[in-house]
Amino acid sequence: MTEPTTATRVGAATHPRATLALTAAATFLVLMDYTAPLTTIPDLASALDASAAEQTWLINSMPLGLAALLLVSGGLADDYGRRRLFVVGAVALAVSLACAAVAPGSVTFILARVVQGAAGAAVLATSLALIAEAYDGSARVHALGIWGASVGAGIAVGPLASGVFGAAHWAGPYWLFAVAAAALAAVAVPTLTESRTPNPGRPDLIGALTLGIGLALLLGALTEGRSGWASPSVLALFAGAAVLIAAFAVSQARVRRPLVDPALFRHPPFLASTIGALVTGMAIIGMMSYLPTVLQLDAGFAAMATAGLFVFWSGTSAAVAYYSRRLNLRPAPQLAAGFVVAALGPLSWLGGLGSDDWLRLVPGLVVAGAGSGLVNAALPRLAVESVPAQRTAMGSGANNTARYVGSSIGVAVVIAIVQRVADGGGANDLAHGMDVAIIVTSVIALLGAAFTYVLVRD
Repeated sequence: MTEPTTATRVGAATHPRATLALTAAATFLVLMDYTAPLTTIPDLASALDASAAEQTWLINSMPLGLAALLLVSGGLADDYGRRRLFVVGAVALAVSLACAAVAPGSVTFILARVVQGAAGAAVLATSLALIAEAYDGSARVHALGIWGASVGAGIAVGPLASGVFGAAHWAGPYWLFAVAAAALAAVAVPTLTESRTPNPGRPDLIGALTLGIGLALLLGALTEGRSGWASPSVLALFAGAAVLIAAFAVSQARVRRPLVDPALFRHPPFLASTIGALVTGMAIIGMMSYLPTVLQLDAGFAAMATAGLFVFWSGTSAAVAYYSRRLNLRPAPQLAAGFVVAALGPLSWLGGLGSDDWLRLVPGLVVAGAGSGLVNAALPRLAVESVPAQRTAMGSGANNTARYVGSSIGVAVVIAIVQRVADGGGANDLAHGMDVAIIVTSVIALLGAAFTYVLVRD
């Protein structure tokens, strides 16, 4: 285990395996919650009486909370206690899940999902930091592989749980997740060892507020842009986001305790980690988030059939992330290889997404899942190794912020492409639009691979 020279510990030491089990379980739950609606969007929209614009928010609401709070959560966890923020996040997740379960309509549900994203941000940012504090050397590589596998496993199980426990009523899975989150919070208090930086400073609350509102405006513009990218309201959202994010970037160079040290962006591994996370969100999560809707609306797949089919992708991702440590690759080459593999898989679907032949989709899902697993295992290693040991939560927060900003951008771009192609009407138009989106996201993934390989040759 890492010695207390890198962080201040409070309380008796806890066995690393207990820390890993709890943080991996919490990450698994957050990702289950994140993906639960993806294969049930048409049914959920009908049950909540969601408008066409609100349907996009059903997908993008949780990423909004994640992106806005991840970086803030990382800094607060380093300064005020990683266990403390983990518990706060788990409690907030339980409460917001219960609120979603009793939501009378789409607006309340969407707001509850935003809060779930904020709570999930606290859990994800602190989970990586707690693991990094509990392990070092080769043991840390193994532990981070398990953490990456929990990401893939959560993505796999979320849609299935939504279909099974939501069969009688759509709120069923959210009640289940709420109970699980409350249980994790209760177990975390006696199980986790508190740790924080040796010399905590005052939080940059102005910077946190500026960044949070700026990202919220950006993601709002991307989500509302489907109704018209040149509309005054969308342009105003983009302008506000640009001003606030620029102000945040300038402020970080001037404050004594920045949320993210600008000097890190001159450090190639940190830059590769951040850009890699952004590309992951845009090219992998963004595309895969909307694919279930296309399969249901154009190819006629049922929600449970789509969820089962996606296990080929997410299950492969979880398995590859877990066993990737045996490849003995440094994280940057592994990340680049993962992007290449993830880009190749979806290309096999071109011209066939409008068909109900599910077997045709399986090879591409397995290949794409293998690439995603390599990425999910490499990114947390880069995030942890590219920052000072006492700021691991900040590194995790920055990495995951980029991932979920990227996913929101990816979802908005994919939906915009698909709907633009589908405007002409006719059979399988959503599938034709998805073909174009697959080409675009595959190119983004390949560019991410090239960037990572050139930037960090280790």
